[in-house]
Amino acid sequence: MTAKPGGAGVTADAEHRAGSVLQPARVVDPRGRAKVLRPLPAEDREAAVARGLAAYARGDFYLAHEELEPAWMAVADPGERELLGGLIKLAAAYVHASRGNPAGVRINLRGARERLAGAAAAGHDGEIDVPALLAAIDDQLARLEAEPVAVESAVPGGHPTPDPPHDVAGPPGRAHRPPLSLEPPTIAQRLPA
Repeated sequence: MTAKPGGAGVTADAEHRAGSVLQPARVVDPRGRAKVLRPLPAEDREAAVARGLAAYARGDFYLAHEELEPAWMAVADPGERELLGGLIKLAAAYVHASRGNPAGVRINLRGARERLAGAAAAGHDGEIDVPALLAAIDDQLARLEAEPVAVESAVPGGHPTPDPPHDVAGPPGRAHRPPLSLEPPTIAQRLPA
């Protein structure tokens, strides 16, 4: 692997063979995990980010997650990957909020915070006001800690419903719980200096 600043790297051969199967390129994230790299032309990546941010802004968090993911998988730059990964985690948090899953919200907000802080430390903000976004995430996490939300609710018949799995597969509304009343933070453009 060729090392990249910040501990991330890309395989020396963009693709390599494992036996007779061509394997996709990999990127190692700052946490040491290998992730698939599926390059896209810059204009396609930018369009995916724009669609994802627009979906987030109108409250379609599941679609935001789905639109941002190909852009995230297409970049090798550690700072940009952290930024996009943070935005994906942020969208996933509000998918869980729509399903009434406070544990999923907390996990994804913490992951979003970690990745967005990593992007800021790497000097990559994608022209997003990352400090304001981090402050909003901190406020949400503090609110969730101060006002714990019940992790079980009764469904017809009186049986409690456990938390749904910690994934974002499938459309919102899988859970038999009311959505959590959390106001998602705005992803605002950075103000010129």
